[in-house]
Amino acid sequence: MVTIARRRPALPCGTRVVAVDGPSGSGKTTLAAHLEAHLRRTGGHVVVVHMDDLYPGWDGLAAAVTLLSSQVVEPLAQGRDGAYQRYDWARGAYAERHEILCATAWLVVEGVGCGADVIRPRLAALAWLEADRETRRRRGLERDGESYAPHWERWAGQESAHFAGHATREHADLVVDTGQ
Repeated sequence: MVTIARRRPALPCGTRVVAVDGPSGSGKTTLAAHLEAHLRRTGGHVVVVHMDDLYPGWDGLAAAVTLLSSQVVEPLAQGRDGAYQRYDWARGAYAERHEILCATAWLVVEGVGCGADVIRPRLAALAWLEADRETRRRRGLERDGESYAPHWERWAGQESAHFAGHATREHADLVVDTGQ
């Protein structure tokens, strides 16, 4: 993944954006953490953005893609700093602001929607992670607890519609089945 990204041009400000997309519970956060550790060892300044910090609630997948594009990726593509406000799920409101400096060498974005068609042209690499539905649901509930259970189907419906409309898997540089 890093090799692919290094072969492609950075954004005008010097940032390479790597996206880790796929359905909930497929292992995106884990892969992003490994990418971050690897990139830090090789000396690059790395920022990780979790889409969970952008979704404005359980019905916010589409809105988060727009926020990622307009507030983070496009400013970097124009040679300016990007920024976003973290969504506080407990309060149901946006919280503190996070700056992403144009001088950032690597931006790793993980979460459902980060490989959307509006963002894809700005990516240095896109990974797609997947696993069977039962494995993903089990992982999601282990990670987020039973509070996630009533929202699983609601979120899965948004994911399905989003992925069908954006053909994310078909555009990925790397496809990994994490359920094996």
